[in-house]
Amino acid sequence: MAVTTSFHLNFTKPLNNITTTTTPLSSSFISWKISLPSSFTFSSPPRKPKSFITMSLMNSKPTILVAEKLGEAGIDLLKSFANVDCSYNLSPEELCTKISLCDALIVRSGTKVTREVFEFSGGRLKVVGRAGVGIDNVDVSAATEHGCLVINAPTANTIAAAEHGIALLTAMSRNIAQASASLKAGKWQRNKYVGVSLVGKTLAVMGFGKVGSEVARRAKGLGMHVIAHDPYASADRAQAIGVELVTFDEALSSADFISMHMPLTPATSQMFNDDTFSKMKKGVRIVNVARGGVIDEEALLRALDFGIVAQAALDVFIEEPPPNDSKLVRHESLTLTPHLGASTTEAQEGVAIEIAEAVVGALKGELAATAVNAPMVPAEVLSALAPYVGLTEKLGRIAVQLVAGGSGVKSVKVTYASARAPDDLDTRLLRATVTKGLIEPISSVFVNLVNADFVAKQRGLKITEELILLDGSPENPLEFIQIHIANVESKFASAIADSGDIKIEGRVKDGKPHLTMVGSFPVDVSLEGSLILCRQVDQPGIIGKVGRILAEENVNVSFMSVGRTAPGKLAVMTIGVDEEPSGVALKKIGGIPAIEEFVLLKL
Repeated sequence: MAVTTSFHLNFTKPLNNITTTTTPLSSSFISWKISLPSSFTFSSPPRKPKSFITMSLMNSKPTILVAEKLGEAGIDLLKSFANVDCSYNLSPEELCTKISLCDALIVRSGTKVTREVFEFSGGRLKVVGRAGVGIDNVDVSAATEHGCLVINAPTANTIAAAEHGIALLTAMSRNIAQASASLKAGKWQRNKYVGVSLVGKTLAVMGFGKVGSEVARRAKGLGMHVIAHDPYASADRAQAIGVELVTFDEALSSADFISMHMPLTPATSQMFNDDTFSKMKKGVRIVNVARGGVIDEEALLRALDFGIVAQAALDVFIEEPPPNDSKLVRHESLTLTPHLGASTTEAQEGVAIEIAEAVVGALKGELAATAVNAPMVPAEVLSALAPYVGLTEKLGRIAVQLVAGGSGVKSVKVTYASARAPDDLDTRLLRATVTKGLIEPISSVFVNLVNADFVAKQRGLKITEELILLDGSPENPLEFIQIHIANVESKFASAIADSGDIKIEGRVKDGKPHLTMVGSFPVDVSLEGSLILCRQVDQPGIIGKVGRILAEENVNVSFMSVGRTAPGKLAVMTIGVDEEPSGVALKKIGGIPAIEEFVLLKL
């Protein structure tokens, strides 16, 4: 019996806090940009203090701590669902003291949510909401380890931040702040404050996300030539706005104005330094409404003093507020605002509502679309399906590498064979890892449980799921998993099944993922390292010839399997290798007369 379903996001069960040690989930799935141990576990939290147990019995409503000023509309929304504690300007010690009595925490940029906060929460804290875009003040790694969801509000203040970027751009180019201060001091210095025109000048937008693209739109309206650098930017979106995507060095060398809109990460920290400034046009003008840490402030001061940078306009700083004796702050060629990018009445209300809705939804058990780490998954689900996480991701990676031609993957069916009823098999995690495997090898986007369905929809990828009900004990959740890709050509013709789809199958054996079928050919190879698939005429000596070629290249063979239709007919040989063979070795393998086709697959 087969039960076929399409999917959508509809979580109705509450996200219970994980309180038992479970079989580890793939660390790469939990966090893509940090390195976690291979045996990543959720540990039981410390015993709750007696006062918490008493409070829980007396009041079933969750408690939300709002640690920084939030718009009234957001506060009202929170109060309709939970007990709300608005305690502002807490010291780190006061925050740690309060947090063990809270189910959710809402902050802006001023509150540091450190590892200690999560440790002091004793496992009760389920959600941290950042009222704004950047989450560099939240230890996301610690949140994930403690089973806490981190969400932000990335859309409500987009326009406000873009408008402030343009305001600084125009104010800087016409010396508005300096001229205003001069006039208020009783001076009339028209000749001193002659500005520069924007029309016809080149603006480099560094970071072409939501805010960067909105700045680009407005700069185009001012008659500027706009270029952008962003390794993850969509070429189609840039083309639609009329923006040219360029390399980092090209942006630096050709820009008259540079506007920064990248997040603060280890890769972007102090990205603009002495070396970077030396590559810029002499007299360039810089605007930063993103994060202060992307600029080396001492290097910027030197660039201003030497005339490399003619002017700069900053809304953000490494230390906020900056020191009173800062030479950079006092520099005459600097236009400054105190982190006002999102400070409009409309944006403040929008952010408050957006984060409040997201936090309430997360506490109800709904999956937050703006979550930035892996959401809490029930411990029993993690324990049961953890061995299959690696299998589904690797099957996705294999499947997409088998696709040939330029039509792209549009329709994928994932088939689960299980003795469990549909209601007893939660496949959200597996569907997400299949999507991750399908998309990441051919895209710059990072896929996790939070965004998998959204990313698939964005790319026009329709994923359906089918359950084949088997007789037997439901003790093991799954017998095998198949992936079918329809309406595509294959680089390896033997991967096409009788149905006309690319078809592969895998199983978990002794806790490890194995490839067990390619097309209609049964195989059995552990999914480690890289794979070579060969279709050959079944005859003696082929395995030895291929093995000899790989040995000459010092490529170690970890596994080898041969599946055939009948003796002396066609067969598919699957070879697991620890190292990637050279092009010369692959050419030699393809030159063996009995081998009709082959393909190298990277896992």
